[in-house]
Amino acid sequence: MALEMRGTCERCEVSLTADGPASICSYECTFCRDCTEAMAGRCPNCGGELAARPRRKAA
Repeated sequence: MALEMRGTCERCEVSLTADGPASICSYECTFCRDCTEAMAGRCPNCGGELAARPRRKAA
């Protein structure tokens, strides 16, 4: 099962690229690097840990 590579940060709505930095929780909530740091690495939706999202080559 593949991850859903969401194109925007769920907090600030900045655009994210598939090959750029982003963080996700186990529910695939997606955040930019700045928001991840501001939230101390915790998902505001589920309280879970935010981890670096794997990168894909840009198509």
